[in-house]
Amino acid sequence: MSSETVPLLTVVTMARDSGLDVVEVDTDAESGYGESTQSDWTSLRSSIMNYHYDNGRRYHAYHAGSYWGPNDEKAMEQLDIGHHVFNLLLDGKLYLAPIPENVQEVLDIGTGTGIWAIDFADMHPSARVIGTDLSPIQPTWVPPNVHFEVDDCCDDWVYAKDKFDFIHVRGLYGCVADWDQFYKQALDHLKPNSYLEQVEVSVVPMSDDGSTNNTVFEEWGKVSLQAGDAFGKTLRIVDEAKEKMIQAGFVDVQEHRFKCPIGPWAKDPQLKVLGRYNRLQWEMGIEGWSMLLLTRFLNWTRSEVEVYLARMRRGLHDSNIHAYQEKVVIYGRKPGLQATHQ
Repeated sequence: MSSETVPLLTVVTMARDSGLDVVEVDTDAESGYGESTQSDWTSLRSSIMNYHYDNGRRYHAYHAGSYWGPNDEKAMEQLDIGHHVFNLLLDGKLYLAPIPENVQEVLDIGTGTGIWAIDFADMHPSARVIGTDLSPIQPTWVPPNVHFEVDDCCDDWVYAKDKFDFIHVRGLYGCVADWDQFYKQALDHLKPNSYLEQVEVSVVPMSDDGSTNNTVFEEWGKVSLQAGDAFGKTLRIVDEAKEKMIQAGFVDVQEHRFKCPIGPWAKDPQLKVLGRYNRLQWEMGIEGWSMLLLTRFLNWTRSEVEVYLARMRRGLHDSNIHAYQEKVVIYGRKPGLQATHQ
């Protein structure tokens, strides 16, 4: 990672709002002041930039081990292809929630390469967009209304209550251990009548004609769910998010499900293109999606994973398998005195 990205990074380590003790003053005025600013920055920078490497892939350093996916160049390219897949799936829309055009304060959790936050900021110049992630992999040159922070959404949120007009999350499956707490914090930090939108992906490939039955795709779904359970951060949130949002207190919760082909097998021209890009995403992503989870939490060897991935790659190019995955958009509103965003 180039040092050019350093000015955009913020490590969120603010004090909490309540229950704070008085900070005692060190009477030795010289204590700690002999260290240079460069030394301080070098120490802080190392905590987020000294990446971890495992089975040939690079992983985040901040809260190391709390996320299963790599953050290297291959992973970043796959994330950007995934963004394009979502754009095709949603006909170019960045969101479905009925937010106002002049939206002001926006939080993008798990921003990844920052591509959604950047596109949103370009589309909504009135907005101030904060993108958070465990990895500081976002670009240097971004719109002036975008700011990126290194943060873990599983920690207590440091933002003011009732701050945001829109909170967006995408692809947080396998990232959160306590989803009830996550939704509670999202609700607390939204302004009344503002929206949370979550976009998730099923890790279980399906088919309408049964062509995934008894294939590596069926195995992939079972193994993936098992690995997420062993990791302690479920990969099933795609099917649980709507109910959990309602239980947290969101209202007007809407769910939109889409079938996204894996491969260009669909007759519909738009779905054929979508499937081609989605298969490319799978080809680039399957190693990163599975390597750490299977070796660390299911005790597979690296060679066993590589054999498994080779079978999966053959399956991806089998024209007799008509696999798709469900991609789901769920959004809900924080209650208020008047629903102004209808």
